[in-house]
Amino acid sequence: MLITSTKNETVKRLRRLKERAARRETGLHLIEGERLVFDAVNSEIRPETIIIEDGRDDLKERIAELGLSYTLVSRQVLEAICDTPSPQGICASVYTPDTTPPDSYLSGMIVALDALQDPGNLGTILRTADAMGAVGLLLGEGCTDVYSPKAMRAAMGSTYHLPIYRGELRKELLRLREQGYKLVCGHLKGEERIPEVGPCCVIVIGNEGNGVSDDISELCELCRLPMYGRAESLNASVAASILIYELAKRMRVGV
Repeated sequence: MLITSTKNETVKRLRRLKERAARRETGLHLIEGERLVFDAVNSEIRPETIIIEDGRDDLKERIAELGLSYTLVSRQVLEAICDTPSPQGICASVYTPDTTPPDSYLSGMIVALDALQDPGNLGTILRTADAMGAVGLLLGEGCTDVYSPKAMRAAMGSTYHLPIYRGELRKELLRLREQGYKLVCGHLKGEERIPEVGPCCVIVIGNEGNGVSDDISELCELCRLPMYGRAESLNASVAASILIYELAKRMRVGV
């Protein structure tokens, strides 16, 4: 069956997944492009509906080889469903993984976000955390949606490479500290040095405008990046990436 109308019920349902309320209501999120769709499938993320543009026999064959079904749509319909202006021929709605924090966290580095608002920053931080071997991402109250289309694109597939948790940040940080994690926070009042950490640490990154809230920063060892030029500050995702890299290096080589 080929869908050519944007008024089709399946099309309308998928289009709604661009909205956070619809993602929460359905437990689904929308992914676009070959990389994300096949990353999700390879990471055992269960697809609900796979959409392929009519004429893309290469994508039809790859999906069929995986034993999955798909729905064909016209180019116009695909563009209506997707968030990007030039979609790559495939998209899918997939079931959102459970984000409930665990009873016991994995040993290693966890990146925690305190009310981070920009989905592009979130996706970039997630991608860096993945590249540097983090074992989890913890989203506190007020954080933007990690499964929004923009955050998914910025993460470049890393969304499915490590566990993502959402919870009450102060409560979870206290639990992590009890479990032996060292809590480190990027903060303007911190010392201009990267602290030494053991095998388990949490890096807390704050809101783009206000930084880390006081009730969170008081739990952490504070540090800030030295500035050698004239810029007064760095973008949240840039500063986070530098901290994640430096702490990951120390955790691995004992510097």
